[in-house]
Amino acid sequence: MDEIGRLDRREMGGVEEARPSSRAGLRALPSVQRLLEAADGAGLLALGGRSAVVAALRAALADARTAILAGAPVPDDATLLAAASAALAAAPALRPVLNATGIVLHTNLGRAPLAEEAVAMVAAVAGGYANLEFDLESGRRGTRDAAVEHLLCELTGAEAALVVNNNAAAVLLALSALAAGGEVVVSRGELVEIGGGFRIPEVIAQGGARLVEVGTTNKTRLADYRAALRPETRVLLRVHPSNYRIQGFTAAPALAELVGLARETGLPLVEDLGSGALLDLAGCGLPNEPTVRASITAGVDLVAFSGDKLLGGPQAGILVGRAAMLAPLRRHPLLRAVRIDKLSLAALQATLRLYADPRQAMERVPALRMLATPAAVLQARAVRLAALIGAAAEVVPAEGFAGGGTLPVAALPGWAVAVSGPADTLAARLRRHDPPVIGRIAAARLLLDVRTLPEDALPQVAAAVRAAQGA
Repeated sequence: MDEIGRLDRREMGGVEEARPSSRAGLRALPSVQRLLEAADGAGLLALGGRSAVVAALRAALADARTAILAGAPVPDDATLLAAASAALAAAPALRPVLNATGIVLHTNLGRAPLAEEAVAMVAAVAGGYANLEFDLESGRRGTRDAAVEHLLCELTGAEAALVVNNNAAAVLLALSALAAGGEVVVSRGELVEIGGGFRIPEVIAQGGARLVEVGTTNKTRLADYRAALRPETRVLLRVHPSNYRIQGFTAAPALAELVGLARETGLPLVEDLGSGALLDLAGCGLPNEPTVRASITAGVDLVAFSGDKLLGGPQAGILVGRAAMLAPLRRHPLLRAVRIDKLSLAALQATLRLYADPRQAMERVPALRMLATPAAVLQARAVRLAALIGAAAEVVPAEGFAGGGTLPVAALPGWAVAVSGPADTLAARLRRHDPPVIGRIAAARLLLDVRTLPEDALPQVAAAVRAAQGA
């Protein structure tokens, strides 16, 4: 007898104490094997592996036994399969969702969606082999990021570039290679913490260096940096504030002043630029954000930034700057632990290629396109979604955000659809829909912000809303 059969018999243990009618009902329940065969035909195996489906079927049968002993009728096979299917669908799993929050770079929803060209490149290298670390010209081993280094240098004006798996890793690698055993000088106003508990002081400590804080939270001057320099100083670190701003009575040295101090002392100036804008977004009506090229042009020795924020590509940590500054990073043992994988590298290459034409990048990179979508276009999209939903929907003005610690004080004027009904209940039902729809609740109303919804997704969203309201 197979394992499923043995478990079926064991799971019937203790039935003798039940009422005769209950015992008859328990005996009428199907075996796990029978349900498994039906599950295969119903497509349940696509929701999880065989072991996960078997576990869900056993759980459904266990619940049915409890209900039968309490006097409930015997469920049919379809009911048991539906219960197992619901359990499988609710299990943690990576799934596509429809983002109706209006937050473009939503960290919890995977940040930047990829351009079609990037998706195609990922598919091209995912199904087979690729010249990841193989030089096709010489037939010898090559470098992992050779495919993107020349693109990054062209786009930023840097001498050299290196790519790792995220920006936190990029900063950690830089400090580990350049400052271990010494001191890193940072303004107190830049000792930030971003999502997931990533704190600059802890990263410096993990890199084997000692933090030297200068200035105050709201005011730091060049003299503060100069006064902190000692023989143990290894790096001057400048950190983009990312997800917050200090406003009012503030002061900070200009980038040119820090570059001048670095040149005068022979110390490297490393900048964690965070968002990593490659284009000037002010022309799109967005707040001014420092570009990577501006930092390189100003003379920063090493700039670290993210691939999945304003660049609009995959998760990646990118380092650009002077070749001599990157050389010790390439030799550091930590590099292997934080290296980027071939799929992310493929997506990054395709995304960077779009930046050869800035206008093309604004049109083809989804994050940039969503950030720059005109309000009139968003209003028309919201009107269409409301019409698809029906009378229980209202078009309302709404503010979206860049998200991901990017442009933190810049609200993006736009439009949303407010859905009638209990907001918490509707939001929960939409999260359980296939595909899940993620909205936001404001003033006790469920809002579906259309900035982050593509046009072709509107019928799906409308269908999900009608199903949630009907339930």
